[in-house]
Amino acid sequence: MSHEATNWAIKQRGLKPTTKIVLWHLCDRFNPDYGCFPSQDRLAHDCEISRSTLNDHLGQLEAVGLLRRVPRLDPVTKRQLPTRYILGFEPGFTPVAVVPCPETGHGQDQDVESRDSTDVCDDDAMADALPCPDFGHGDEASPVSDFSAEPCPENPESRVRISDTNPVREPLSKPVKEEEGAQAREAISDEVFGNLIEALGLDPAALPGWWQGWPPRLHVQRWRDELGLTEAEIIATAEASRQEHPEPPDGPKALDRAMQRAAQRKVEDAGRKRRKAKTAPATKPITDLPAFYADLVNSDRYLPVSAISNTMRDAMLARGLVTPERLRERGVR
Repeated sequence: MSHEATNWAIKQRGLKPTTKIVLWHLCDRFNPDYGCFPSQDRLAHDCEISRSTLNDHLGQLEAVGLLRRVPRLDPVTKRQLPTRYILGFEPGFTPVAVVPCPETGHGQDQDVESRDSTDVCDDDAMADALPCPDFGHGDEASPVSDFSAEPCPENPESRVRISDTNPVREPLSKPVKEEEGAQAREAISDEVFGNLIEALGLDPAALPGWWQGWPPRLHVQRWRDELGLTEAEIIATAEASRQEHPEPPDGPKALDRAMQRAAQRKVEDAGRKRRKAKTAPATKPITDLPAFYADLVNSDRYLPVSAISNTMRDAMLARGLVTPERLRERGVR
């Protein structure tokens, strides 16, 4: 990074915002000792634009004489090396010869005399000039490709730049639908679907359009997977829906409400069962107190001395439920 280079980029005037951003990032990658060699992928990532847009702005910067691109190839492997960007502030910089455009005046007068603004672009005079960045006046040859005719082994087909302004590739709708149809057919068997058709009173030989193909099977699959209904519950709900609507439904969507209500009832029933299972069984009331206390005295469980009154002691002795010796052992006087 060079602060002098970035300051030079900031001081440039008359550029479009994105073009100036490209110039600034180029200067940010400039090394005073080695120069500027960023790859197009790196530069496009820094500027947050596509490579196609990047090349357009690089061409504009080169056209107005702020940089010069020097393509490089490895002399042995013929592989493309990162482009050398020579910036306008570097010593010995010589911009590419550009004839100014009559409409906007872009470019610099170097080899061709200045023209009157009312003249039109002459094809012969513009033959060796780079195109104007706004109107494209000048040579129709691409200012980007200055490579030799011998192709790079990695890109032997062509050196034409491929536009990648839309790097996101949307999936085709047909293969996705075919995949969903295969999943629906595998998830819902023909037997289950046939039982559903029979429960709804539909004629398998003359099904309405909404019941044909894989979409209705996918609908049934959603009832099962998203609502939590079993295949048997789906068929039972379909049969019950005929009581309110005797006519067979035109499509599976007409059963959504019925399936949602069935799923809600299933959840509520499960909640009631869980609450009932957690409820502790009710204890039986003690109706025979002497027998209860006698069982406590005759056992080895803890017995407080004050737990048994004199009346209860006499009642247990009168009925022969305990012996006086046992009472004395348990500390009951």
